[in-house]
Amino acid sequence: MSSRMFQSVIMQMKDASDRVVGVIDGDGNVIASSEPASLGEKWEDAAHRLNTTGEIVTVAEGKTFKALSSWSARFDYAVFVTGEDELARSLCIMACVAMNGAKASYEEKHDRGTFVKNIITDNILPGDIYIHAKELHFVTDVPRAVMLIRQVGKVDVAAMDILQNMFAEKQQDYVLSVNETDIVLVKQVQPSCDGKELVRIAQSIEETLNSELFVKTIIGIGTIAGHVRELADSYKEAQTAIEVGKVFDTEKSIINYENLGLGRLIYQLPTTLCEIFLSEVFKKNSIDSLDQETLFTINKFFENNLNVSETSRKLFVHRNTLVYRLEKIKKITGLDLREFDHAIIFKVALMVKKYLDSRETYMR
Repeated sequence: MSSRMFQSVIMQMKDASDRVVGVIDGDGNVIASSEPASLGEKWEDAAHRLNTTGEIVTVAEGKTFKALSSWSARFDYAVFVTGEDELARSLCIMACVAMNGAKASYEEKHDRGTFVKNIITDNILPGDIYIHAKELHFVTDVPRAVMLIRQVGKVDVAAMDILQNMFAEKQQDYVLSVNETDIVLVKQVQPSCDGKELVRIAQSIEETLNSELFVKTIIGIGTIAGHVRELADSYKEAQTAIEVGKVFDTEKSIINYENLGLGRLIYQLPTTLCEIFLSEVFKKNSIDSLDQETLFTINKFFENNLNVSETSRKLFVHRNTLVYRLEKIKKITGLDLREFDHAIIFKVALMVKKYLDSRETYMR
């Protein structure tokens, strides 16, 4: 149970009375209090009395205690109010009602979060999804976006708390820890939500984690799931977006699956097929015969939409110099990049080569 949830309720009650109100756990530790100085104190005598007495309300150490509802014989949490008088008793009972409500809401959200996590990790049978959704009163047919937030380099466990705070007010949003580096956000969105809006949300996450924890992240975005059964596919897409982005969009920290284009197709091809394609395209000479300067020129030519004049201006070279370089490339590879069809083949070949290089690095 989150002590932050109890503390939030207590702070809302603080102005209603001058008495100190708080919560202790089953071991007597003060985990929430309207008097911050008492946080972390341990009241073992109060915990013992709560476990041994059969009374609804218990007094100990000048305070009044009442245990929150629990399935076990021992209490898990108890509310306390300073004082042993009737006012303290009344305040304690009212505070307990408020805490029980907050606790029930938190547990329901936690159960739903576990349900969602089981869906995205394929840890639940398809037929059971509808049964559990009905039991948890979980709305199944609303649009939801899935984002995979991966911490790169430095990893901070506080990232989970920060993300939960960012989306704390949204009862239909779920922040789930997958492993030590990966956190998944399943966010309910409006039907009109598009890729740009999802990128804006991802940017706010990236900026917050970077500014507060100095944590660098890569965020993959899956396609919006219209039904709960589509969440697992959207999660896999977010994973694919990160993996493909590491190969083809190394400069990007936010990658949307819908914008992967050719990279997504190439990433799914067998390496043997990719090698055959390269050998067929570069019959004269291997692509490895091109030096870095030539490859840089080719990439600039593609960036400027095969425009010779614009590319030469960006490269700070004479137009004729660029034409000479393109002719040299044609002699080496047999492909004239000024022709659209040849340019497409060369562009795909460069991406295939990049993919194969990444696979070799991975296999080492």
